[in-house]
Amino acid sequence: MKKPTPKLAVLVAALLAAALVQADVNVGVTLSVTGPAASLGIPERNTIALLPPVVAGQKINYLVLDDGSDPPTALANARKLVGEHKVDVLLGSTTSPNSLAMIEVAAESRTPMISLAASARIVEPMDARRRWVFKTPQNDSAMSQAIAEHMAAQGVRNVGFIGFADAYGEGWFQEFSRAAALRNIKVVANERYARTDASVTTQAFRILAVKPEAVLVAAAGTPAVLPQKTLRERGYTGRFYQTHGVANADFLRVGGKEVEGTYLPAGPVLVAEQLPATHPVRKSALTYITLWEGLYGKGTLSAFGAHAWDAGLLLTTALPAALKKAQPGSAEFRAALRDALEAVHEMPGAHGIFTMSPTDHLGLDQRARVMVRIENGAWRLQAGAGP
Repeated sequence: MKKPTPKLAVLVAALLAAALVQADVNVGVTLSVTGPAASLGIPERNTIALLPPVVAGQKINYLVLDDGSDPPTALANARKLVGEHKVDVLLGSTTSPNSLAMIEVAAESRTPMISLAASARIVEPMDARRRWVFKTPQNDSAMSQAIAEHMAAQGVRNVGFIGFADAYGEGWFQEFSRAAALRNIKVVANERYARTDASVTTQAFRILAVKPEAVLVAAAGTPAVLPQKTLRERGYTGRFYQTHGVANADFLRVGGKEVEGTYLPAGPVLVAEQLPATHPVRKSALTYITLWEGLYGKGTLSAFGAHAWDAGLLLTTALPAALKKAQPGSAEFRAALRDALEAVHEMPGAHGIFTMSPTDHLGLDQRARVMVRIENGAWRLQAGAGP
């Protein structure tokens, strides 16, 4: 067999180099499109269709799997995406328990991960495992402070708590208890229920027995309606607060009149059109809303889809820097992408302005929250809310 001529060798090398340059970026996505968190996961999945197919001249492939709102399935999906599909980054999952399960895979494979779930435990405390993990939803700590501040301003002195019997509910209880104590608000009931429970009658009676002036429901999606509906049916007339885990149209649809008057903290995107022109997030939030409504129709917006949008923005912001250092599909590229995500500074998103750092893999501040009230089946911005 003849040796290739120098000219041929140069041509072969050039073709190989071109093939490497054209290697696709593979994004592995696992979301809760079915199961109890489906009302959150479906708009997240639908938002993936809005993300750019090409960034900095590089083709992006989005591989989307459903984890059924189940942590073991989310873990299995993450392993499949990393092991079989060799993805460069993981997006997901929808819920905190699912995302917490996935951290193990991200750390072991040294693959950057952007979670769409709220628990601060996903990125805190920062350690060798969590240095590979970022997230887009506001921390429960920041939203707890917003609720406690609003309660104090309304003269609430004691509150009953009922939340999911998992990482979401526990994280909220811990953070809200701290925020409430700082404002001399006493938590007089602490109840839990499963996302799939059909009844919370026993928990409701225990809350009613201590006569709280307000009740905080720390749940997400349509399952968050159940405690509020049960308490109202049994005569509770105090104030209701929910978390940003209910900021979607399905909660309003399922809750109906039972959730009228409810207060909750939310990302600015939920009421973007009601924000003053000077609000720092209004323009970037309206960009997402325009794209979403152009494809799915007016009045269909979900704050959870916006979390996926912000994850996509983080990725597209970080990719150009990573592509200058290494080729997709390599360990070097994954490390470079992680570093580029950590270097994101003052990036406007749908929910806030993101500035990451080695100790902060959320990067949001008070510009990422407002207080809203449910009025006539719609979200209404509260006076004085936001920055």
